[in-house]
Amino acid sequence: MQPVVLLLLCPLAAALPAEGAAGAGRFWHITDLHWDPGYEAAASAGQMCPSGGSRAGPAAGPWGSYLCDAPRRLLASAARAMRDRLPRPDFVLWTGDDTPHVPNEKLGEEKVLHIIENLTSLIKETFPDTKVYAAMGNHDFHPKNQFPGKEHKIYNRTAELWRPWLDDASIPLFRAGAFYSEKLPSTNTAGRVVVLNTNLYYDQNDETAGEEDPGGQFQWLEETLTNASRADEMVYIVGHVPPGFFEKKRGKPWFRSSSNERYLKIVQKYHGVIAAQFFGHHHTDSFRMFYSDAGSPINVMFLAPGVTPWKTTLPGVDNGANNPGIRVIDYDPDTLQVLDMVTYYLNLTRANMMASAREEEFPVWEEEYRLTEAFGVPDGSARSMQTVLERISQDPHYLQQYYELNSVRYDLAPCDERCRLDHVCAIREVDFTKYSKCVQGSSSASAVGSLQLLFVCLLLGLLSLQQAL
Repeated sequence: MQPVVLLLLCPLAAALPAEGAAGAGRFWHITDLHWDPGYEAAASAGQMCPSGGSRAGPAAGPWGSYLCDAPRRLLASAARAMRDRLPRPDFVLWTGDDTPHVPNEKLGEEKVLHIIENLTSLIKETFPDTKVYAAMGNHDFHPKNQFPGKEHKIYNRTAELWRPWLDDASIPLFRAGAFYSEKLPSTNTAGRVVVLNTNLYYDQNDETAGEEDPGGQFQWLEETLTNASRADEMVYIVGHVPPGFFEKKRGKPWFRSSSNERYLKIVQKYHGVIAAQFFGHHHTDSFRMFYSDAGSPINVMFLAPGVTPWKTTLPGVDNGANNPGIRVIDYDPDTLQVLDMVTYYLNLTRANMMASAREEEFPVWEEEYRLTEAFGVPDGSARSMQTVLERISQDPHYLQQYYELNSVRYDLAPCDERCRLDHVCAIREVDFTKYSKCVQGSSSASAVGSLQLLFVCLLLGLLSLQQAL
């Protein structure tokens, strides 16, 4: 019997129950809220939202539009869903991007800070007694993307907004470069969270162009991981812009090549103390694998879906919107190993269709999937996620399931061979050179296979013709 058939027939004994494993810790990961403050006024006037630009589309719904960033009501409903689903998490990861996708001239430092302050207040009100580890996204600055590796007004003001979540030692670090490291809140957990400002490595950041180690963050990261190893601490690395490539646009990286290479080397060197990595930026639901020089899986980065449903305007991306998503991670408090993940989502089309005129009624955020159940793995370890990657790569059922989850069930079109290649290579190869070989080599192999098949068909056709004659 085929292994896939056996997998489908066997009960998933290792999967966690709906409420999480006994003794497991739980935390929220939210990212890419992208509040559009002008959404409601534009909708009332029958106009396109500011973040929609000049794109033509259907009338904006009460809970949002796939062409737009999030209205306030959508963000409030997400906060309500988080409080209802898990009101007392151990902590919250918030990985940035708060402002709308509008031209720089429509924002400014004060507007950016106002939006960061507003969303900070929303999270504080939702989880008043909970530790939040917050990272800045590439849109959380003015001009967007232009983060310096030195002190700045926006860093200083944001540090004050987030002071209730920061230790005294983190304030000067944040002011100097918007990165920091703090222990997990539980005294029973020997672990810490390292929050990076990976916007410093973004290839759209002109402020740090030509700098080998902007803000000294790489050196600081290595020192922090070395100290964690000596203290027997495990670490979660958190940030916004991830290394590697965007799975929805072939050949689209975010980091500069030298920064990407250095980040990879650091993960390889210190993988023993890095329990997992959590990033955003893509608005999609995916993950990235990291390997030893021998090719063994050693670490995994989880990319959480965004709350904004905004359809990207990045050229070459087909149908790049998503349903809003939020995520709970179950973890082992002793080792920080990811035990499971549950993603909740709002079907925006259905929510708008069923919208009530009574604004106090919130739509239902449904459970979209549980990692262990959806992919038949025991946990979210690097070894298990390698199994998920292999199933996505080899089994059309798992590929299609992953593809639909990637957009939070927005894009349900079939994932063809090119689509499979784009996603599999992006997940497997964070390294620039290996990624290029993956997409080119597999395409070449596919082309060679097609030519071989064509040759065989022609040969059989000639033989058949000879026999007929």
